[in-house]
Amino acid sequence: MNRPVAIVTGASSGIGAATARALAADGFHVVLAARRVDRLTSLAAELDGTPVECDVTSDDDVARLAETVAAEDVRVVVNNAGGAFGSEYVENADLCAWKAMFEVNALGAVRVTKALLPKLEASGAGTVVFVSSTAGLIVYEGGGGYAAAKHAETAIAETLRLELCGRPVRVIEIDPGMVKTDEFALVRFGGNEAAAAKVYEGVAEPLTAEDVAETIRWTLSRPQHVNIDRIVMRPLAQAAQHKVHRVT
Repeated sequence: MNRPVAIVTGASSGIGAATARALAADGFHVVLAARRVDRLTSLAAELDGTPVECDVTSDDDVARLAETVAAEDVRVVVNNAGGAFGSEYVENADLCAWKAMFEVNALGAVRVTKALLPKLEASGAGTVVFVSSTAGLIVYEGGGGYAAAKHAETAIAETLRLELCGRPVRVIEIDPGMVKTDEFALVRFGGNEAAAAKVYEGVAEPLTAEDVAETIRWTLSRPQHVNIDRIVMRPLAQAAQHKVHRVT
């Protein structure tokens, strides 16, 4: 790996895969981390990147990810792995699903950041990106578990930025609103295609994975002394979490 290295978690699909493509085009050697090795292998071959099987909720997997880049010039870590599971109201909360969301969205990001921070600092020009959500800034009915996990991720990003002040590592938070990918809503509703489709019903142009990836790419392309603390992005049709224009 002669090029500077960017590590992207959750890189097997959606925003992660799009971000890997964008960063590879910008000259990074991309290390693609995710659980689904078959998808990673195909994308890594396309991008001349390195696939690493990694579940961010596993200490052993994240340690192996760090070992893979132990001798490399790691400049970027994109904490993208995450997800929403279920949409029950708090009174009917599935606590196993809540724990899973906290593990992957919040603790997964901490685990990866902790393991790779020494490499980022050693580079002299490192950046950690947290792909959170507008759900990390505001709550909504049926989103308690996901919003709690993403609020935690936002708190982690803000705290880390304070703690790294004076050290050569930027901390960037990207908070997308309605993004239509192949899997996010489908996973949230347990494979129920009708329920997943209803989320985007009548919305002419929700954000795409590529929209988010381009935003991440832009923040990373700023001079190292410029830290884009947070970007909140939504499709034009979504004025707020509860205000979405739908064409009937």
